[in-house]
Amino acid sequence: MVTEDKWSAIVNCDAGQDGRFYYSVSTTGIFCRPSCKSRAPKREHVRVFATASEAAMAGFRPCKRCKPDGLRLPDEEWVDAIAESIRAQYRERLTLPALADQQHVSQFHLQRTFKRMMGLSPADYLLQVRLGAAKALLRDTRFAVAEVGEQVGMPNAAHFATVFHRATGRTPSRFREEHTNKPMNPNRKVGEQDE
Repeated sequence: MVTEDKWSAIVNCDAGQDGRFYYSVSTTGIFCRPSCKSRAPKREHVRVFATASEAAMAGFRPCKRCKPDGLRLPDEEWVDAIAESIRAQYRERLTLPALADQQHVSQFHLQRTFKRMMGLSPADYLLQVRLGAAKALLRDTRFAVAEVGEQVGMPNAAHFATVFHRATGRTPSRFREEHTNKPMNPNRKVGEQDE
């Protein structure tokens, strides 16, 4: 069964989920990364795998568009490393000049290459990662909205609420109301499991 969050990543071509799971489509016999720009499949034809090798062992072949088997160009590997760096540092104040400095390249080259490979700028990717983490905190913890913003690298509560509303069409509080359907652990951090 494809969970709601994974299905959302697939239909939204969420590059932030690349490497976290792979999906196959039974009608085509192909498996892809979540960010693949191919046409969205029917949900009932989709299977999810933790690794590319699991999908291959299940009889699916890698997509030629998104190359989920790792046979990629150097720019793809470099951009994946940048994306991983963004995911690791999203709680911090992260700017294009800082990323470019970490990678020892010009801001222009980083911006242009990242956008060409990912379909969005490093800043937009950072925002996607932050919003994904914010949604998880809003769903699964009792942190105040301001604290959620602070934990995802957006310490100005008004700015966080505005950006969240612009991206989702809901205020953070409204999102929490709509997506909370079980008792929450007030001390849970992003990525931790309830016992």
